This record gives sequence, structure tokens and C-alpha cells, in this order.
Amino acid sequence: MKKPDKIHGEGNYEAAKQFDDAEKAFVQSGKAEQAARDIAPKSKAEEDELNRAEQAARSRSKGEDPAVRRHPAGKSKKK
Repeated sequence: MKKPDKIHGEGNYEAAKQFDDAEKAFVQSGKAEQAARDIAPKSKAEEDELNRAEQAARSRSKGEDPAVRRHPAGKSKKK
């Protein structure tokens, strides 16, 4: 019997690392741009539907976390 994983209070660190590694490998593979093109709307009607869904979601949102705009990934705040 496998021993239960005890690291779940603030998340599963091993699973997060596996996800991050897989995501990095996918981006570096050069397949990300093609995947983005593959999921692009295929028609004006589909694009309109996606835009309506996005607007509906944004209307219920409290807004973007200000920290996201202040501290872009990889950049630290100057003191």
C-alpha cells in the first residue's frame, strides 16, 4: 500500500512541479503557437459567442488582481 502524501495543506508541490515542467516542455517544443491557432474561432459566429461568454464572465468578476499588473512575471518590485 502506498504511503499517503502529506503535502496538501497549501497544495501538492510534486504535482505542481510536474505540471510546471510539462508546461515548460510544451512551450519549448514549439507546439504552443500551432495549438493556439488550432483553437482559434473558426467563424464569425463562434468568435461572437466567445466574446459574449468572456463579457459575461467579466461582468461577474471583481477585476484583475492589481499585483498582476504591478509585478510582471520575473520582475521584482524596486525599493
